[in-house]
Amino acid sequence: MADYRRYLKRYLFLTTFFFASAAFALSVVIWVQRRPKPPAPVATPVAVTTPLPSLPSAPPFLAASPTPAPSPSASALPQEEPNPATVIAPSSAVSFKLIIPVAGIKSAQLRDTYTESRSEGRIHNALDIMAPRGAQVLAATTGKIVKLFNSVRGGITLYQLSSDQKTILYYGHLERYADNLAEGHLANQGEVIGYVGDTGNAGAGNYHLHFAMWLVTDPKRYWDGVNINPYPLLRNLPAR
Repeated sequence: MADYRRYLKRYLFLTTFFFASAAFALSVVIWVQRRPKPPAPVATPVAVTTPLPSLPSAPPFLAASPTPAPSPSASALPQEEPNPATVIAPSSAVSFKLIIPVAGIKSAQLRDTYTESRSEGRIHNALDIMAPRGAQVLAATTGKIVKLFNSVRGGITLYQLSSDQKTILYYGHLERYADNLAEGHLANQGEVIGYVGDTGNAGAGNYHLHFAMWLVTDPKRYWDGVNINPYPLLRNLPAR
């Protein structure tokens, strides 16, 4: 009986030792497998000391184009309506002779409308010469036609530059131009350049010529300058 117990204790000890050793070995294997691996060494780049060949210059058609010139400002473009200063130049500033620019109209029929008010708080700055529809509009002086223009306010209009190139004469609310009239034409004094109408904001049936004058400092800016009242220059002239 004593021998049986001694053998049983050895059997239990050996069995326990075997399983404990197996568990320890298994733990070691698992730890080795889960241990993080060290990062792979990174190769240090070697600097290139050989000089690179220079690139050829770009051909002319690929070269950067020059910066384009800025477009003209709005103030440098032709205006829809005259825009001379409200300061009135004296009549003596006009060195050439005028005629009444509507055929058959006498000076006694003229009325000074220069300072009358108009819509939007504007001053008229012009002379309205009342006349029948289709009455001939005459060149008040000799000078070049610099602009034929159809505008909102003036309707069918015409700009004429005096022969001394100092004064613009403006004819507005025309029904039409004279046949074959063109920009650049030198109109002689008394030549028919158009016909009285009611175009623009004249009002239907309100037939008249809107006649204005102003001094210009630059003929290329024909729409700008200093106003002149035409009435004193026309009030003592005979009809044509």
